[in-house]
Amino acid sequence: MGRDGRGAAVTAGALTIRDGTQADAPACAAILNAWIDATPWMPRVHTPEAVEQHYRDFVLKKRKTLIAEAERVVGFAALDMEERYVTALYVAEDVRGRGLGEVLMNEAKALSPSELNLWTHVANADAQRFYLREGFAEVERTDGDNEENIPDIRYRWAA
Repeated sequence: MGRDGRGAAVTAGALTIRDGTQADAPACAAILNAWIDATPWMPRVHTPEAVEQHYRDFVLKKRKTLIAEAERVVGFAALDMEERYVTALYVAEDVRGRGLGEVLMNEAKALSPSELNLWTHVANADAQRFYLREGFAEVERTDGDNEENIPDIRYRWAA
């Protein structure tokens, strides 16, 4: 699985990783909104419609977005390439635990081979385990200096 050197999507089995477009906004927002709604500690700061608009008008226009597709969009990762940040990594609930997050993270590492940074919430123990398994190390913690006002952790991966 990987890029073909020209940035084109590469398919492995039934899974394709491709660049996102604004047309992917509803699917990406649906995955994120479902996660927010299923996560008791995560406050809903924006309406589902506002999340979709943000993805259409900002994320998919300004970020490098990787879309995981298997007959439908099943996950995505958004990257700020200039700052070397993973700004979002979400997988649809019905396909979690099958290695899709690892595939997306490996693609992100290939696009930024020297380092990547990201934030996750202290309450998100599953994400913390995943990032540690992926070779990230904790860099700092905050008491909630984010729009959700909940404590978070910055992680860094270096090649």
